[in-house]
Amino acid sequence: MSEKKGGGRPQLTRQGSLRRTSLLDAAEAVLIAKGNAEASLRAIAGEVGVRVGHLQHYFPTRAELVKAVLERALERSLERLAETTGLRVRQEDPPAVDGAEGGRVDAAEVVAVVLAEQEDPRLVRLYVEVWALAARDEDIAAVVREFYRKYVAHVEAFVRQGRPEWSAEVCRARAETFVALVEGAALMRSGIAGSRTSAMDEQLVRQAVGLLRD
Repeated sequence: MSEKKGGGRPQLTRQGSLRRTSLLDAAEAVLIAKGNAEASLRAIAGEVGVRVGHLQHYFPTRAELVKAVLERALERSLERLAETTGLRVRQEDPPAVDGAEGGRVDAAEVVAVVLAEQEDPRLVRLYVEVWALAARDEDIAAVVREFYRKYVAHVEAFVRQGRPEWSAEVCRARAETFVALVEGAALMRSGIAGSRTSAMDEQLVRQAVGLLRD
């Protein structure tokens, strides 16, 4: 790692950044393939072939490692949303969302992008394992809550953009309900907690779009 910038978190060299990425990849692989019971720092270090001390140089605790995995997953989700819909999401708190080039983004398009992520069984398994970890580890639960706080904030910004006449409370409630609906649907649509049907998908899309715009 390089010297610290402004007295804060040290910046990574190019080599350090590559090592950090390989450690995050290993953590995802362990969570997906072996489950949360095997997601110890030792198991993750073994996956990438390094000592635990080397892993802790980048991520001192398991909670910090899981947080980084979740943050990367969120960034990927937002990038896919931006690429597909043309939305430009600015990473502020609370986030601001600009409209797509050429006109307003259709809510059905946004729902389609979000639900498309559930077609990746590895991604669904990753979240299931992280939820299981959070149920027993308060540090990781705090990370998960922060992850969903950011997710809801971005959906809220999109709702506010399309319905500026709605109050902040209504936009927030709609965003929270949207996230709850979509995340719960992941368990059913993946086959973990039920079976997927075309009728269910049709109703899911209708309800999700309604929360964003109707």
